[in-house]
Amino acid sequence: MAVVVEVSLRFAYYGLAGNLITYLTNDLHQSTSTAIKNVNAWVGVSAIFPIFGAIVADSLLGRFKTILLASAIYFLGMILLTLSVSVIPMRYREAVFFIALYILAVGEGGHKPCVQTFAADQFDEEKPEEKAAKSSFFNWWYLGIVAGGSSAVLLVIYIQDNVGWTAGFGMLTGALGVALFIFLAGIKRYRKQAPVKSPFTMVAQVFVAAMRKRRVIETHQGLGICYEAVGTDVEGRPGNSRTLAATNQYRFLDKAMIIDNLDASSKPRNPWRLCSLNQVEEVKLVLRLLPIWLSCFMFTAVLVQTHTLFIKQGSTMIRSIGPNFQVPPASFQSLVGLTILFTIPIYDRIFVPAARKLTGHRSGITMLQRIGIGLFLSIVEMVVAAQVEAKRVSLAREHGLMDTPKATIPMSVWWILPQYMISGISDVFTVVGLQELFYDQMPESMRSLGAAAHISVIGVGSFINTAIITAVQAITARSTGILLGDNLNRAHVDYFYWVMAALSALNFCVYLWIASGFVYKKVEGEEEPR
Repeated sequence: MAVVVEVSLRFAYYGLAGNLITYLTNDLHQSTSTAIKNVNAWVGVSAIFPIFGAIVADSLLGRFKTILLASAIYFLGMILLTLSVSVIPMRYREAVFFIALYILAVGEGGHKPCVQTFAADQFDEEKPEEKAAKSSFFNWWYLGIVAGGSSAVLLVIYIQDNVGWTAGFGMLTGALGVALFIFLAGIKRYRKQAPVKSPFTMVAQVFVAAMRKRRVIETHQGLGICYEAVGTDVEGRPGNSRTLAATNQYRFLDKAMIIDNLDASSKPRNPWRLCSLNQVEEVKLVLRLLPIWLSCFMFTAVLVQTHTLFIKQGSTMIRSIGPNFQVPPASFQSLVGLTILFTIPIYDRIFVPAARKLTGHRSGITMLQRIGIGLFLSIVEMVVAAQVEAKRVSLAREHGLMDTPKATIPMSVWWILPQYMISGISDVFTVVGLQELFYDQMPESMRSLGAAAHISVIGVGSFINTAIITAVQAITARSTGILLGDNLNRAHVDYFYWVMAALSALNFCVYLWIASGFVYKKVEGEEEPR
């Protein structure tokens, strides 16, 4: 049931995001660079709000109630969006449209970090067969939401371009309402996790306790007598039943679990002075993930090109199939989805078993190796896109179309097929790898926040893309003319792609250095490498 509501929300999200730049430029008459920045801002906010939604879910409402509330907000936002393109007077239309967009962003914030985690919670980790199935779950989950997004890009965008925006957005709203009803039908069958105290409180307690004992002298054999309560926190409440093994990274935090004279004489123990081994190791898990999170921003800065500049590229090329049908330029985003739909079964059924025989790892390759392959492919994507754009501009120059931005360049739109396909393959590696990493390596009480963290990579990457555009425009304004202007033939988009490729290559080197020192979660009694 959770899968149904997620697929419907992806259907609604991509049916909107996939063609948003077209609506902004054609109907609201915004410039290309302004429209790109507005799309990036909305995508960014939609991807950062899940951090706040995760906090609410983990510490206040629980995942199930948060999903319900967020889905209702999203549904109301879609209703308002449909009204904004139909019955709202023209002088108020733009304002209402953007209000509706950001209501949807609030709904995304509550829904995104919870629904995947909620679905994964339905697996019992104490049962080996269910634990093994969970690794494949992330692949097939992503395949499901890509199927929803791809169908929206193919069907809804065609309706938006050929029937009208009201019909297109109305279809999205109806699908969302049906999915919400189906989700509610299974309310009694779900395994629900109760909210716990704020995860930030636990993190703060470890840092405060470590600072208070910073002058405690370690013994030559280690830290001395430590508090290692298993299954309870320092106040004796039930906690995580899985015991984390001690690690040597961030040793300064280990002082938070040293029992000094004051701790020994205090009952109950003060959680701001004494923390358990599990608490300390859980904070270390979060700290280890932070550099990985930072090193994936450039990947998503590249990713957002598929629903901005790639669409503008395709709109200038020959898009006809037969004598009477033209493919909407935004529909070519479905190539990413179709590539993912084709690649995931191959990855899960062929690549993983073959790699498992070579590496002995249960997933074939590690999560960080999977992410790294996708980062490398994003560099290749930008190089290919730059070459194709250079070819497109050369044909425009050859046919005297440089100053006719609305003219169709005599070049088939299928030239951009490779860059879309590479984007889809890189998604299979990096996006799914991030989903699994931030679920598997986060403390169990912070898994909604982990889901929000990997989602927020997309948001921050969108803002970084906007910052790069602004910087490049400012630097080049006096020399080659403003890059990414309204006339795509003179916008030097290929130069911009080369800049993105160079920055992505530099980021990839940083990622390799970070990944080489990463230590995976160690759980007592688990011998298999993670």
